[in-house]
Amino acid sequence: MTSRDAAALSNSGPLTGVKVLDLTINVLGPVATMILGDMGADVIKIETPEGDPNRQNGPARHPNMAAMHLNMNRNKRSVTLNLKRPESREALLRMVDSADVFIHSMRPAAAQRLGIAYEEIARRNPRIVYGYGCGYMPGGPRENDPAFDDVVQGEAGIADLMLRSVGQARYLPTVLVDKFCGYMLASAVSMALYARERSGVGQLVRVPMLETIVAFNLQEHLWGGAFDPPMGSGVGYVRLLSEHRRPYETRDGHICVLAVNDEQWRRLLPAIGRPELVTDPRFSTVDGRIKNIDQVYGVVSDQMKTQTTAEWHRLLNAIDVPNGAMARFEDMLNDAYLNETGFFHRYEHPSEGPMLTPCVPIQFSATPGGIHRHPPKLGEHNAEVFAAFGYSAQEIDVLTR
Repeated sequence: MTSRDAAALSNSGPLTGVKVLDLTINVLGPVATMILGDMGADVIKIETPEGDPNRQNGPARHPNMAAMHLNMNRNKRSVTLNLKRPESREALLRMVDSADVFIHSMRPAAAQRLGIAYEEIARRNPRIVYGYGCGYMPGGPRENDPAFDDVVQGEAGIADLMLRSVGQARYLPTVLVDKFCGYMLASAVSMALYARERSGVGQLVRVPMLETIVAFNLQEHLWGGAFDPPMGSGVGYVRLLSEHRRPYETRDGHICVLAVNDEQWRRLLPAIGRPELVTDPRFSTVDGRIKNIDQVYGVVSDQMKTQTTAEWHRLLNAIDVPNGAMARFEDMLNDAYLNETGFFHRYEHPSEGPMLTPCVPIQFSATPGGIHRHPPKLGEHNAEVFAAFGYSAQEIDVLTR
C-alpha cells in the first residue's frame, strides 16, 4: 500500500475536526466544500428534498447519482431539509450552533429571505466562518444578478481572448470560472479559519466570480495596461495571443514545446534545423521574439512536421527544452504515468458499484488529505446526523418527510 493509498483510507487532513454546513449546489460551491472535505473537514451537505441539480447531470446508474454529483461531492454526508418550513430552519440553526463553517450558493437576497443571511447566522454563532461565491461584487449594483460560467467567461474577456487568438469568439470547454472560484473560496475559508484561531471571531467571506476571474486573467494580460497611460501594444500578452501558440503538428500526432529564455532558444533552433536564426535579431532576444512572435512560432510549427512525436520528444529531452506529447482525454484513464503515481482512485460505492475519481493531488507531510467518504445518496445521512443533534426518530421523520 502506498502512502497515498493509506491517506485515502484515513481522515487525518489539516482540517480534521472542522465542521462545515454545506448548502451549495451546481459547481462552484460543491468544489469548494469537496476540497474542505478532502482536507479532513466533516462536511454536511444540506439539500432540498429534490437534491442538488447536479444529481441529474451526466451518465448515471441510478436516479440522483449522476456523474457530476459523484465527481464533486465525495467526503460529504447528505441530509435533506426544506428550509421554507420553520421546523427545518430551526434544525439548521441548531446545527449552526456547533459548526465552524457555513457555505451556500444563494444570491444575498435569497439568503436574506430564508433568514440565513450572515448577520442571522453570526448572531447564533459568532465564531462561524460564513462564505459564498456570488456572481458580482457585493454592495455593487449587480450584487443580486444571476451568474453562470458561460456568461462570466464572456464578461471576463475569455471569449475575447479566443477571438483574438483563433479568430472565433468561444468559451473555454471547461467550467473554468466556477472551478477556479471554488478553489478560491476553499482557500479563503481556510484563511478565515486561521484568522479565527488567533482572534476567536468568525467572519464573512465572499468570492465574486466576475472580479475574481478578471483579476486572474489580468495577471499576464494587463501587459502594457499596467502603465498609466498604457504602453506598447496595450492590454493583452502578445505571446499568448499568437495564432501559432498551439500544439505543433508532427508526422504522426502533436507535441507541445515551450522555450522560455534565450539559452533554450539557442539550443532549440539548431536542433530543429534552423541554426542560422540563432543570430537573427528578430529571434535572438526576448524583446525581439515578443515583437516577432508569430514568425518565430511559425518556424517551429513548420519544422515540427518533419519528424514523429516520439523522435521530437527524444531530441528535445536531450537538449533540455520543455516538451510533451498532446494527450487525448480518452487516453488519460490508461496513462502510464498517471496510473504509476496513483492519480486515479478506484473504489467500490455501496450503491453505484465500481467507481473512479481523481486523487487528492495536494500533499502534506504530516497531515495528508484523502478520500474517506463516498459521494452520498440524497438524504443518506438524515438519521445519523439529526440524531447527533438530539432529534428522535419521530422528529427526524417529520423533518425529512
